[in-house]
Amino acid sequence: MDCELLANLGKLHTTPLGQQRIRRNLRLDVADIVGWCAARIKASDDIARQGKNYYIGFAGGAITVNAHSLTIITAHMTKGVQQDGD
Repeated sequence: MDCELLANLGKLHTTPLGQQRIRRNLRLDVADIVGWCAARIKASDDIARQGKNYYIGFAGGAITVNAHSLTIITAHMTKGVQQDGD
């Protein structure tokens, strides 16, 4: 897949509040939220850009990334699925 997001995964980042939001929404207990999200994005076949954001689907959830700044905005679980920290 030719995707600017995948080509720039090393620039992916989030804010401290973004980390808290992602941990809470996905019920994660991992230290490296950006690394966790990057791994899900890299493995995903469901990446779509709509306007200013990328929407990435993965087994059990979705991640939203700002296309210009490559900031992970949020992530959430899909209904009925609980994530673990891997």
